[in-house]
Amino acid sequence: MRNLAEVSAVLKTAPADLSTRAKALLEERRKLENEVAQLRRELAMGGSASGPEAKEINGINLISQVLTGVSGKDLPGLIDEMKARIGSGAVVLIADTGSKPAVAAGVTTDLTDRLSAVDLVKAAAAALGGKGGGGRADMAQAGGVDIDGADAAIAAIETILEGK
Repeated sequence: MRNLAEVSAVLKTAPADLSTRAKALLEERRKLENEVAQLRRELAMGGSASGPEAKEINGINLISQVLTGVSGKDLPGLIDEMKARIGSGAVVLIADTGSKPAVAAGVTTDLTDRLSAVDLVKAAAAALGGKGGGGRADMAQAGGVDIDGADAAIAAIETILEGK
């Protein structure tokens, strides 16, 4: 009973209303988490509707970017948004998570017969000190060990595109 009274005091509600208050707080938390995730995506996109500029390599548009403030879980959604914006091309994003970096690559469907996101992500992961990586021809993910390899990872992607 004492614990119930303490919780009621903390939540500033009557013991009979604790269940309703807890549900409301959980719903509010879920909404805030979604809002934070959306703000992170917008920040990653450069704070603008257009996002980062594409670089053309051997006739293939490439968006490559190192992002802070996002997690590996955020990358596939960002990849999809950027693929939709460039229309045709490849997108490689590296998340500087503060510990082990995450990398994701996406290739628009019109290019998957000649370019695979799996190949791109494996090359980037190797440059980041990671091994492997996997997914589909249009979307793949991997992890790394050292964010200091981010520039080398992007260079490895560009080398692959130069050979296509």
